[in-house]
Amino acid sequence: MSAGQVWECADGANRETAVGGAVAAMRRGGLVILPTENSYVVATDAFSLRGTALLRRAKMVPESTPLGLLVASPVVVSGVAARVPRVAKKLMEAFWPGLLTVLLRPQPTLAWDHPKRAPLAVRMPLHPFTLAVCARLGPIAASTATIAGGDAPRTMEEALEALGDDVSGACDVGALGERSWSAQEDPELSSTIVDARFTEVSIAREGAVAAERVQEVLRRLEQGTGDTVTAVEQSPSDPVAKAPPSPASDQE
Repeated sequence: MSAGQVWECADGANRETAVGGAVAAMRRGGLVILPTENSYVVATDAFSLRGTALLRRAKMVPESTPLGLLVASPVVVSGVAARVPRVAKKLMEAFWPGLLTVLLRPQPTLAWDHPKRAPLAVRMPLHPFTLAVCARLGPIAASTATIAGGDAPRTMEEALEALGDDVSGACDVGALGERSWSAQEDPELSSTIVDARFTEVSIAREGAVAAERVQEVLRRLEQGTGDTVTAVEQSPSDPVAKAPPSPASDQE
């Protein structure tokens, strides 16, 4: 299958053209395939009702399914979350940009289609291309570039095979997941998910960032401030046990 336009930018030569094209397409409500640290995702402007509807349709998930958010900076989070507790800020300082997703309560006054009472799953990606797209466009809604339940695509060919007919553009940077972005993260795993919506902070899914590293940040916060911060590991199969449904950023 083929996308509307594929930008070849593995060597960085076409990066500015590709970033501009991707941002323009998403602003029009189109879908674009983008690289992350370990897989390709399909993304759109988080505030485009057309774009998010197309994304859910391409993924074959219900309209009520929340979408994951990628941002260019922790500062952006305060504009999309109802509240960013201190523990969430400390986790962002420790692991962003990187493979840690934080669950927060969404800002209820924003003009978007994020389902009510569903968690906001937000992450700052480390991949320079997608980070540049976020910096220019703002928050993007993103999910693994495959039909819901499929394997995360490591190559552009795999992503286009799954969703090529639904996307306006794609940035091909070559195979992903073959090298570590950090000596302390596993490139073969999806992001670790931490639920910071409640007083009791929980590791909802362990992934590339080891639970022990998250626990250490929480212990330092508790010891340094006297705050009550408790980390409780949950089953990896239940990423948002306290407030289903789970975000469609299923494997990213």
